[in-house]
Amino acid sequence: MIRTAEMHTAGADHRAVPPAEPASRGAVLVTGASSGIGRATALSLARAGFSTFGAVRADTDGATLASDSNGAVRPVCLDVTDPEQIHTVTHLLTRELGARGLAGLVNNAGIGLTSPLELLSLDRFRELLEVNLVGPLALTQALLPLLRVGHGRVVNIGSVGGRIAMPFAGPLNASKYALAALNDALRMELAPWHVDVVLVEPASITTRAVDTLAADVDVTIEGFPPERRPLYEHRYRTMVGRAVARERRGSPPKVVADAVLTALSASRPATRYPVGKDARVLLTAARLLPDRLLDRLRLRALGLSAAGPRPEAWPPAAASNAL
Repeated sequence: MIRTAEMHTAGADHRAVPPAEPASRGAVLVTGASSGIGRATALSLARAGFSTFGAVRADTDGATLASDSNGAVRPVCLDVTDPEQIHTVTHLLTRELGARGLAGLVNNAGIGLTSPLELLSLDRFRELLEVNLVGPLALTQALLPLLRVGHGRVVNIGSVGGRIAMPFAGPLNASKYALAALNDALRMELAPWHVDVVLVEPASITTRAVDTLAADVDVTIEGFPPERRPLYEHRYRTMVGRAVARERRGSPPKVVADAVLTALSASRPATRYPVGKDARVLLTAARLLPDRLLDRLRLRALGLSAAGPRPEAWPPAAASNAL
């Protein structure tokens, strides 16, 4: 059931964000605001004086967000893959903002998925694209009339992984490459109405998604087809270990929130904001190094070599005899 009214806000404690000054910088919607980058961004924008709506999927997350902001962030229930919920939130914002319009849309909601591409579940890949790519486009389409009225901006949370791919991160990289392409095309298409479209590109950022990746490694491997599991199990487990260690040494979500605030506040925002530990190093390497040298460096960084386990005869004898 969709709830678009303000959620319960009781229970604020001494850690709550100080109340923002009276909102005078316009209204902003931040998706994926329940945790990590989205939560940090919603709280930061509210402190900066924006009238901030934080989109979450669970009522409990909305109540926590409202409480921690002393009511400065207004939570709304939104699953970006649900057209009905997009319609409901658009109606809510249109009714409440009217001629003021929307000053900003921050497309942050997203999910991660790692897998050898050979073994990737196509159903899970389609789900990833719905959340990370189709959802942001659908929400942007719905809110563009409000953004035009409010002379607003669209800020898409992409990734450095949208310009440099990593082994076993192909599904997520593909969604971020595609989001970057949509971002660039939309920026040019909306130029006549002076609606800026900005891409924020985080690198290593420490959020609870890192813990989820570490916790799910065994489940993911168990999902590999048994006859092909030996081809990838050790390499995938090694990659996850190295990637988790790197992400845990990454930057806090605040650096992304700061970039979003700049993108919404600058008189002439940059088209891209790479942020987070190693962002500029990775992007420079991707731009300057030959592909095969870059391949070796990426594999080495993740504890992998170019050589893998020798595959057994394929197809297996049983399958071959059945043909």
